[in-house]
Parts: sequence; C-alpha cells; structure tokens
Amino acid sequence: MISSTYYPPKPIRLSGDRVELVPLGLEHADVLTEALQDGELWKLWYTNIPEPEGMKAWIQKALEEQEAGLSLPFAVIRKEDSKLLGTTRYLNIEKDARRLEIGATWYPKSVQKTFVNTECKLLLLEHAFETLGCIAVEFRTHIMNFTSRKAIERLGAKLDGILRNHRISKNGTLRDTAVYSITKEEWPTVRGNLLFKLGKPQV
Repeated sequence: MISSTYYPPKPIRLSGDRVELVPLGLEHADVLTEALQDGELWKLWYTNIPEPEGMKAWIQKALEEQEAGLSLPFAVIRKEDSKLLGTTRYLNIEKDARRLEIGATWYPKSVQKTFVNTECKLLLLEHAFETLGCIAVEFRTHIMNFTSRKAIERLGAKLDGILRNHRISKNGTLRDTAVYSITKEEWPTVRGNLLFKLGKPQV
C-alpha cells in the first residue's frame, strides 16, 4: 500500500542534470512573456498558450487550480545559465485513482526539439510513478497539433482514443482531443527510452 504522504502532488522542485522544474509563480510572468516572443507561440490556433498581455491572468488561474488541488504548475529553468525557458504542469489530478495528466507545456521555439522537453518529461514521469504512485499518466492535445502528437508518441505513450467535440478552441472551432497515456507497467520501458535519448546510463 503506497503512503498518501505525497499524493495528491504538492509544490516541489524537481532537478535533473540540465533542467530544473520549480513551482510557477507570478514572479515568472515577465520572463515568460518575453519567452513567448520566440516563435510568437500564442498565434498557434490549436494551442491554449496565452497572449503576452494575458500571461499574469494565465498564471493566476493556474495557481487557483493548484490551490483547489486540480493542477501543479512548474516553471522550467535551464541550469547552466538559470534561464527561464517555459512552463509545464500536472493537471486533471484524480485524487482517488492516482491518475493525472502532464500538459500545458510550452517552450520558446529555439529550445523546442532539444533535450529540454525530454528531461522535463523524465523528471515529471519519475516523480509521478516513483514518488506519487500513479497508475497512469495522460497526455492530451488537439488532434491537429501534429508536432505535439509526434512528441508524445516519441515518449512511448500510447493513443487511448479521440474525444470528439471535447473543447471549444480559442478561435471558436470545436476541438477533437487526442488522449495518450503511459501506465505504471509501461514506465520502466519508457524510462529506459528517455534515458537513452538523453545519453544517460540506464540504471
């Protein structure tokens, strides 16, 4: 029987070799607003990335969801220069089922498809499965966000299905959501794959 000491997840710092995840706060708003400019990320119609002027409100909403036990947002820091790169979070936290989602993840265009996302996912998945005792971790994305879907699939997550007319997108269109997951039984294999991608020994 897994202790309930750590679940639901509480604010924590997760540190890897090259990135660190720290609790997101309003003090990060200005730097995250600047990071948005690299790729003008808010213009991607199929994402929920905030516009620059809405960053503080976006963070405040995340903190309210954290207070309600629904999510746990992080700021992503590159350790070599302490640069704030982006954000990610646990969300849709199911208290009894020990199941949650990793999402609301975005990085400046210049660090996309680098070690940053791989190591962040390793840290989040390790904490979810090995400390929180999760039975499964989900990833959800717009069915048309092929970049995100490929990145999720490269992690080793499997497609559970498509939620049709699941959300109303910011441009008013109806969103079909692709739902992926990694189960606790699959985690050792996924972990080995992530360590391989990062060039780390598989211990």
